[in-house]
Amino acid sequence: MSGTLLSTGVRYHNLPQNYIRPQSQRPQLSQVVSQPIPLIDLGGSKDEILRQVDEACRSFRCFQVINHGILPETMRKITEIAREFFHLPIEEKMKYYSDDPLKKMRLSTSSNIRKEKVYNWRDYLRLHCHPLEEFVNDWPSTPSSFK
Repeated sequence: MSGTLLSTGVRYHNLPQNYIRPQSQRPQLSQVVSQPIPLIDLGGSKDEILRQVDEACRSFRCFQVINHGILPETMRKITEIAREFFHLPIEEKMKYYSDDPLKKMRLSTSSNIRKEKVYNWRDYLRLHCHPLEEFVNDWPSTPSSFK
């Protein structure tokens, strides 16, 4: 099972075949847009925010949000805790591994590893958060600052 995570500590000398997309599915550099990612200010009017989100989703399929109310110190702490989690020994991380795409809390490398032929080059931890009291007890207990 640990072979399905990238963060096993294995040093790859060659890209594993199950991470190589067919040429037809790879981004075409000639079609890459060099415009900045849309920036959406949540401090604006609701109608303007909705218009900007709609436009960003249609044109870029992503956007960056500012003035969301989350303090920079909180974001720094979240980033540090995530870094700590992903640097845990593989044995500790594997307690949270699952290839079940329906699990509300799981560590995995792809959205549906059971069906996908080519995986994404990433590991991620999926957490449901709302309502918090319903899910927080299932969250990782390591690192201790996680909850």
